[in-house]
Amino acid sequence: MARSVAAWRRWHRWIGFPAAIFLLWVAATGFLVAGTEFFGEEEALRERTRDLVSPVTVQSPASAWADPLARAVAAVGARSAGAPIDRVELQFKGDQPTVTLYTGRPTGGEDRKFVVDARTGSIVSETAYADKPLLYRLHSGEAFGDGGLVMAMGWALALLALTVSGLVIWWRIRRHDATGLRRVFW
Repeated sequence: MARSVAAWRRWHRWIGFPAAIFLLWVAATGFLVAGTEFFGEEEALRERTRDLVSPVTVQSPASAWADPLARAVAAVGARSAGAPIDRVELQFKGDQPTVTLYTGRPTGGEDRKFVVDARTGSIVSETAYADKPLLYRLHSGEAFGDGGLVMAMGWALALLALTVSGLVIWWRIRRHDATGLRRVFW
């Protein structure tokens, strides 16, 4: 049974109004996430080192990567004794090779991010660390718990429904005798 154009429009409006609130949220936080990524320090480092070749290869002796790691663990251990290590990143390319250690709390959870100079073992920076920054959690809905993730899936489905219903409306009211761009943009 074919639906009338009016029924499709009504359905499109009813889904569109509440979905617009969530889509506005996603658009705003998505813009901020993209801006943070584009202008962030980590992206700048990736751009600077993209075409460089790492001095450490898979045939390098173990000391090429183990010594910088040992220096970094010792430096962080002196600053934050007994902290569990959650994750380690080795960055060999660039002017200042680094070892990044992410530490956790003894009771669980994330705590600190230490960036250590791979050559000297001195701590370059120490910042608070969360597995996902708050802005990313807000954008995905994860900041609001499992319910937020379910809502994020809901607004994604609403966007899909709006797109499909909009295409159906367009298809049903398009001019069949139009030519050129007017066939698409009535």
